[in-house]
Amino acid sequence: PRRDYPELRFEEGSMPALDLPDGKLGGVLAWYSTIHVPGERLPEVFAEFHRVLAPGGEVLLAFQVGDGVLRLEEAIGHSVALDFNRWQPDRIAELLADAGLAVRAKVWRERDTEGDVKERTPQAFLLARKAAG
Repeated sequence: PRRDYPELRFEEGSMPALDLPDGKLGGVLAWYSTIHVPGERLPEVFAEFHRVLAPGGEVLLAFQVGDGVLRLEEAIGHSVALDFNRWQPDRIAELLADAGLAVRAKVWRERDTEGDVKERTPQAFLLARKAAG
């Protein structure tokens, strides 16, 4: 994205401890990144999103729907140790609300199962907003 939008500033960091001042961001995008956060740490992550968002700021999440953890020990011919946590959309909406982020839109759907990209797991997309004031 930086190459395509050099005028924009992009930041990377640890979700539970973002190196940003309070109320700094207009939005947070967590696109399939919370699937790597253990469930007991999600409230901490969502509280951090709330902290760094300006009033009226929004967070957009995408994640795999389900219960439990999928563990990969091999990917593309390499040994790995990678966990994918799957969440129920209603539970994530509750955790966002507990952190002060009101869910404005929730989509839960099956992804394409034909063509070049095949998805075996349903996907969810949630948009939440920090109160404006």
